[in-house]
Amino acid sequence: MLVSALLTSVGINSGLCVLFFTLYSILRKQPNNYDVYIPRLLVEGTSKGRSGFNLERLIPSPGWVRAAWKLSEEELLSSSGLDAVVFMRIITFSLKVFLVAGIIGVFVLLPVNCTGDQLEDVDFADFSNNSLDVFTISNVNNGSKRLWVHFAAVYVVTIFVCYLLYYEYKYISSKRIAYFYSSKPQPHQFTILVRGIPVSAGSSISDTVETFFTEYHPSTYLSHMVVRRTNKLRSLINDAKKLYKRIIQLQSNPTQHKPRRGSCFGLFGHKVDLVDQYEKKLEDIEENVRLEQSEISLAGEEVPAAFVSFKSQYGAAIAFHLQQSINPTQWVTEQAPEPLDVYWPFFSSSFMRRWISKLVIVVACILLTILFLIPVVIVQGLTNLTQLEGWLPFLKSILSTTFVSQIITGYLPSLILMLFLRLVPPVMELLSSIQGYISHSNIEKSACNKVLWFTIWNIFFATVFSGSVLSQVSIFLDPKNIPAKLAVSVPAQASFFIAYVVTSGWTSVSTEVFRLVPLFCSLISRPFTGSKDDDLQVPSIPYHRDIPRLLFFGLLGITYFFLAPLILPFLLGYFCLGYIIYRNQFINVYAPKYETAGKFWPIVHNSTIFSLVLMHAIAVGIFTLKKLSLASTLIFPLPVLTLLFNEYCRKRFLPIFIAYSAECLIKKDRDDQNDPAMAEFFDELVTAYQDPALMPIHYSGNLESLNTPLISSASV
Repeated sequence: MLVSALLTSVGINSGLCVLFFTLYSILRKQPNNYDVYIPRLLVEGTSKGRSGFNLERLIPSPGWVRAAWKLSEEELLSSSGLDAVVFMRIITFSLKVFLVAGIIGVFVLLPVNCTGDQLEDVDFADFSNNSLDVFTISNVNNGSKRLWVHFAAVYVVTIFVCYLLYYEYKYISSKRIAYFYSSKPQPHQFTILVRGIPVSAGSSISDTVETFFTEYHPSTYLSHMVVRRTNKLRSLINDAKKLYKRIIQLQSNPTQHKPRRGSCFGLFGHKVDLVDQYEKKLEDIEENVRLEQSEISLAGEEVPAAFVSFKSQYGAAIAFHLQQSINPTQWVTEQAPEPLDVYWPFFSSSFMRRWISKLVIVVACILLTILFLIPVVIVQGLTNLTQLEGWLPFLKSILSTTFVSQIITGYLPSLILMLFLRLVPPVMELLSSIQGYISHSNIEKSACNKVLWFTIWNIFFATVFSGSVLSQVSIFLDPKNIPAKLAVSVPAQASFFIAYVVTSGWTSVSTEVFRLVPLFCSLISRPFTGSKDDDLQVPSIPYHRDIPRLLFFGLLGITYFFLAPLILPFLLGYFCLGYIIYRNQFINVYAPKYETAGKFWPIVHNSTIFSLVLMHAIAVGIFTLKKLSLASTLIFPLPVLTLLFNEYCRKRFLPIFIAYSAECLIKKDRDDQNDPAMAEFFDELVTAYQDPALMPIHYSGNLESLNTPLISSASV
């Protein structure tokens, strides 16, 4: 890729960023767009009221940038929880890493690369027609002593990254413990989930659970809630909710529910009022819901799973960590999620079905990986005009145009890849939900890992090692040749990944603040819905989509900083934009749906360690290829030391993210004993894990007021 193609991509994406920021600063001030840009403030009641026309609303202003910059970590913690703090720590961690790496790369490594002549001399008089390869390590002569500068840079950045990883792991661990101590008693801290309950003939699941825990945990057992099958009931409730919304829409617009003829395409028959018709249908559905709820409660459609609550957090922890039965597939225990975090459909799966589903998901992920190679191959063809002309010879005259070739090689490949990648997070979330996870947070954590490694394999390795799946897999079946293959292939794709950071990074983070899809949906649905803030649902940040993206850009920065340091300024620009934009989104848009108390950080740590080891493998291959064998030999201790450091962190910090220690639990239990509100808390704990589908609903009774919430306060 030529410098001119990169500059074209930078120009297009910079223009898009400025356009999105300008439109956002205007549209966010329009009252009709409050539900898109400040839904959290609307629901919390802290937004300014709707007022008349004001010319100031049509003038772009940077006030939102100042507000996002001033947000402190403590304010973020109190408003959005520890998960939001950890998410922002990923960005600040990356900024620190690439600020130091950028200084080394731009001011030290880049001049060394430019002064080499392995490929060609840099023509500064015609700068735009230089190939980007002359700015990479490939341009340094074989055997040159200047390669020791790259060697030293690898060591310096590795030590700095490991220091930051240790500091962040220690800091977030302390924050997690402090967050636990400062939080009020929560139902999930006193509750475990028990699955695989063996039931003898003539006994119910509820009786079996009570008998078992009364016998083996007599001093700490409090109560239990057996899970029931409610899939059919949920379908009825969803139908009632949709019909209720439709009635509200008709009532808010009288012209839509004038009496219409009820037969033969509306030409003949008696006139029927749609609202009356829908209200009668809603009453019938509600009656069916009540009958179904009664049948489920009386007929005992129970699942061999139950939420078991205890009188202390320490008692719940003991029951969770101990194997309850001689048969490890029975009385299987796991930590209970928050009541609002429970993913109810999972309970229908048994131990064997969950085990089989995991195998099925593995196969599905492999098939998805193979199918995704199709857009990767297309992208590889676009980055190589010679190959593209071979595929489509009739486009040769068009591709010879300078501007068209710059667009195709510098902008279009990354755009196509970015569009296809948008489909991956929801697919992975769906696959994770099939695996039998008990909560939305566990589903998102699993999807986060899937999306991350899918992205690393399909975007990094599939692009670097172009070819079939078998050829890619064969490379990793011969570990001795991996460094050599990486040394040849990775620098060759430097220009593509620089353009990818600009296109996928800058544009994606700017569309995050502009909220293009929600804005479009709001404009389409606005004529058919009312403008009530009561019906507004505040979104939660999709961690399984955004965390893998941040980590993948981190991997690109770490692996390419000594190969192609030109990528580092663009990465710094991406993380600077993300720092402001995501803080703004936490203030105005996103509200926490659940709280894992920082459990996403181990994923960040593992991904960074993988990036470092990958960089070391590439460095070994590069120095061997460049005929600097001594440097290759001296690099070998780095991955070993990095993995030893990772093992130490696993022993030192990871257990804190898996479960709280007995010291923490007993101390918290003693503090809670002095709280007079604990008696009321235990009363509420008995019913905290009741299935929301079994709660009473009163849709038809709420039709008199348009401002009544869609669901009762008792349901979720």
